[in-house]
Amino acid sequence: MTETPSPHVIDADTLSGGLKPIRQVILSLGSNLGDREANLQGAVDALRDTPDVVVVDVSPVYETEPVGGPDDSGPYLNIVLLADTTLSVDTLLDRAHAVEQAFGRERSVPGAPRTLDVDLITYGQKMMESEELTLPHPRAHERAFVLAPWLDIEPDAVLPGVGPVAEILAKVSSDGVKKLDDLTIELQ
Repeated sequence: MTETPSPHVIDADTLSGGLKPIRQVILSLGSNLGDREANLQGAVDALRDTPDVVVVDVSPVYETEPVGGPDDSGPYLNIVLLADTTLSVDTLLDRAHAVEQAFGRERSVPGAPRTLDVDLITYGQKMMESEELTLPHPRAHERAFVLAPWLDIEPDAVLPGVGPVAEILAKVSSDGVKKLDDLTIELQ
């Protein structure tokens, strides 16, 4: 499958002189433990500082009720990032996990409260399924806390293999998903 390079970045492989494939990626970030806003800002800064990752845009902040977690879980702050990268999908996933760990993320109980969650939603048009990763994210089409912020930064977004994000969001319940106009995560 051929993937269309992003118009935002041109990069050359310094060893071969050839062009590296550039992919547009969508990352969903969430936090419901500790200083949620600081966790998200720190994660955006860490991803922005990652070599071969260019964060193009960050969505408004949404507060959402937890999905599938323990009853005592607090609300999440969620954002979506649009980025361009020449990193391989495995390297980008490793970086996302490293950023989570840097903010104290513990992978114990699925759905448990967390200081930081970084999910890779799309990687270009790539579709894959492995033990480590499924692309596009297998539940993105069910989650207004991913779809609404994504639509804010990319109104013509399409979830590969599913369809236009605007159409998908119209079919998903947005109960418990609220845009917070008083919080902003900055691209510094």
